[in-house]
Formats: sequence, structure tokens, C-alpha cells
Amino acid sequence: MEEETVICPWCHTEIIWDEELGPEDFCPHCENELKGYRTIQLGADEAADDELSLEDDLLPDMTEEEASETEQARETETTGFRRTNRTLLAYQSSVERLMDQQEEAPECPSCREYMLETGRQTMKDAPGYEPAKLPGTEKPLLARPYVAVEYVCPTCFQVQFRIAMEDRERMIRSLSEALDRD
Repeated sequence: MEEETVICPWCHTEIIWDEELGPEDFCPHCENELKGYRTIQLGADEAADDELSLEDDLLPDMTEEEASETEQARETETTGFRRTNRTLLAYQSSVERLMDQQEEAPECPSCREYMLETGRQTMKDAPGYEPAKLPGTEKPLLARPYVAVEYVCPTCFQVQFRIAMEDRERMIRSLSEALDRD
């Protein structure tokens, strides 16, 4: 019975398999797929030939604006940390300072970053608005006017509203009083 030796490309462990059973599909050590591993080997000459040229390949299909954005992205990608965007750094610094002053910073439901309070709005009675009623009464669940606090995510710019703390407490009191009466 002849055994064949294979080296796992993921963990570099020698895998010996029996010819009758056939080759392993997964490495018994790291459990990665053995047949799904792909490698590309480029020599110095091949690497230069394989680089994508913006002028030859991309620019004919792009507008001037798209081409300049692509070129800027490519420059940023190849230069690494040498180039910095001062506007972005100033923006991040300002956001951090403002968040330090906030009473509350909810998480963005979209990207999980902390949200920045951008303002407050008093919600008053509006034509066509019918408030939900407390059970067994004609009193509204949340009496107007109340204050809604607006938050914006500084990363993905998702907008969210929350009731101001004073109005939350008022709503809690009215709900607990309504349930005590029952």
C-alpha cells in the first residue's frame, strides 16, 4: 500500500493519506479546505506586465470625474500612511469633543458607532395627528408638546430621534399611573 504525502498550504502540516481511501478534502489539523487554496506566482517581469494601467484599460469607459477619483484612490492606496486628509482628521477631532459634552450617545443601529446629538425639536399637535390613548382613558400615551432629540451617526450619517429625558420620565409616570388605576 503506497502512501502519498501532501503539505497543507494553510498550516504547512504534512498530511499523509492512504491511496485506497483517496486524498483528504480538508486538513485534519486546521480544517481548511485543501482543494480551495489558490496561489499566484509572479516574477518581476510578469508583475510589471500585469499591473492595470488607468490610461489603457479604465479611462476610455469612464468620465473625466470618475477617472480622477479612481486615480486619487489609487494614489492613496499606493502611498499608504504618508498622505493624510487634514479635513477628515479635524472632523474626527471635532466629533470626539462634541460627544464628550453629550449626556447620552446612543449606538447607531446601522454601523454601531456612537451618534452625535445634532439638535432638539418640539413636537406639537399637528392637523391629522391622532395620538395613541392610555388604556381605559382618553389621555394620550405621550402628551404633546414633547421634545425629540435628533442624533446623526458621524460615520454612516444615519438619523435617529429619541424623546428627551424629561418627556421620557413624564411618559413613564403617566403609564404607571394608568396601570395603577386598573
